[in-house]
Amino acid sequence: MDKLSRLFHSSLELIPDIQNNVIKSLVIILVLWLLRSLINRIVVKKTEDLRTRYNWRKTTAYVAVFLGFILIGRVWFKGVQSLATFLGLLSAGLAIALKDLVSGLAGWIFILWRRPFAVGDRIQIGDNAGDVIDIRPFQFTVMEIGRWVDADQSTGRIIHVPNSSVLNQSLINYSKGFQYIWNEIPVLVTFESDWKKAKIILQSILDKHAEHPGEKAEKKLKEASTKFLIHYNVLTPTVYTSVKDSGVLLTLRYLTEPRKRRGSEQTVWEKILEEFGRCEDIDFAYPTQRFYNNILEGKKETKPALEPD
Repeated sequence: MDKLSRLFHSSLELIPDIQNNVIKSLVIILVLWLLRSLINRIVVKKTEDLRTRYNWRKTTAYVAVFLGFILIGRVWFKGVQSLATFLGLLSAGLAIALKDLVSGLAGWIFILWRRPFAVGDRIQIGDNAGDVIDIRPFQFTVMEIGRWVDADQSTGRIIHVPNSSVLNQSLINYSKGFQYIWNEIPVLVTFESDWKKAKIILQSILDKHAEHPGEKAEKKLKEASTKFLIHYNVLTPTVYTSVKDSGVLLTLRYLTEPRKRRGSEQTVWEKILEEFGRCEDIDFAYPTQRFYNNILEGKKETKPALEPD
């Protein structure tokens, strides 16, 4: 250490106290870096799970930065009697000079503490929705879904969102809590179609080809109900009936995992097209213009009485 100090003094002509502080700081950084690298190498050898590797890499980085901040702070601020006093003075100065950055750091602490989402979760915050792929002290990153792409599929774009947004914007998490979403497929048939037969066909398609979480969904629901007031009486697929201007609307409703929504919807629609194609008494409805003659088409009791000639 003395030789290193003399070398610094001769080459940089620094004050001895500053020289010692610089050397100690460099040593602290080097030791922390070596320890972090060693731990990450051990983790890489021990596990193939990408999520575990990612979590260890981020955790060791946060711990190394925190320890470095504390240790280097003690080296340079020996005059401060209390570490708490040092941290208080530093945080007050930062809060005034770097308001946005401090808000981002507060948001990061909130994310780590309350865990409204984690890496891998599908979320929506404000107008942005996507899968969380990274969380950092000042921002988190999501792989965007939606926009011009249907059924919550990925667009391929990456969005960097400030951590402070979790403190002042509504956050939707597709993956926390119940971990399933309800998907609905509207099927409109004409008034002339046998809608009862169509409804039976649609229910049969759901029973055979829609996802059936069953006991798995009930277990997740019980787990979620310990934290949130979530309650469903029915978790099985069903078909609802309503009337629209152009025909009878049959709405298929079923549970699915967020990332399987498009695939499940495609399977159900293909089966609907196949089954309806075989039925002569079922037609899809769409906006059309028609003229209705009550005398010729209406029910007997609703026809106007014709005046005798």
